[in-house]
Amino acid sequence: MTSMMLLIALLSAGQDLVQGPVETVGTGFAFTEGPVWIPGKGLIFSDIPADTIFGADKSIFRTPSGKSNGLTLDRQGRLIACEQGNRRVARTEADGTITVLADKYLDRKLNSPNDVVVRSDGTIFFTDPPYGLEGREAELPFSGVYAIAPDGKLTLLSVYFKYPNGLAFSPDEKTLYVSDSGGGFIEAFDVQKDGALKNARTFATDVGPDGMKVDEQGRLWTSAKDGIRVYAPNGELVKTIPFPEQPANCAFGDEDGKTLYVTARHGLYKVRCSVRGIR
Repeated sequence: MTSMMLLIALLSAGQDLVQGPVETVGTGFAFTEGPVWIPGKGLIFSDIPADTIFGADKSIFRTPSGKSNGLTLDRQGRLIACEQGNRRVARTEADGTITVLADKYLDRKLNSPNDVVVRSDGTIFFTDPPYGLEGREAELPFSGVYAIAPDGKLTLLSVYFKYPNGLAFSPDEKTLYVSDSGGGFIEAFDVQKDGALKNARTFATDVGPDGMKVDEQGRLWTSAKDGIRVYAPNGELVKTIPFPEQPANCAFGDEDGKTLYVTARHGLYKVRCSVRGIR
């Protein structure tokens, strides 16, 4: 299939991406973020002001959480958390102990790590806007995008963004998408083996983006000012899915990876999809 034929197929399939209504999983939270599906255990997510990571059934997974925001799993299934309150990226080990992966750059405290994604080689990419400073002084004069190599080395990849937020890889991991919530746009980069970002180009504008994920066919599912927007790999808008509250982040879950869970202000929602997401 040619690239044009694939694009036409993706666009025409937009109406069939959602297989059912948006359902409410839970409400009454302070501000929900960072959903991630843990195989065999289910969905967990951050409630930032509550300083707690909850399960979908409102059970407490971890508290205090360092006012965690974005969550993901590494290749060993360990939880990686952007603890914006603690101004660090940390990993929960199998025995429950916490390992700090990054908390300073050039001996200066990070701002407030926001969202995180792990490449298949174990490299961790994260964003560091000032949203979680809450009156504390910033020690860095920029909001960076960083990579933590498997050997623990922290590398600054970009100071391009005002408020870098969500991240997601294309299925082949050759493209990294980064959202800028302040500017309302999503940028795409070519990713080098060492994690360096090249060939920056604007992927989508006027989005109001936050967290995002990619499905197996390469479509980008991003939180937006009007719901969850789905974009084809060339940046064409495929579909917009409205939610009762403005989404902040999303993650594919259930054992088949075909349910999109969405954290949106005070609630947690889900919608059944026809495609499998990359988790």
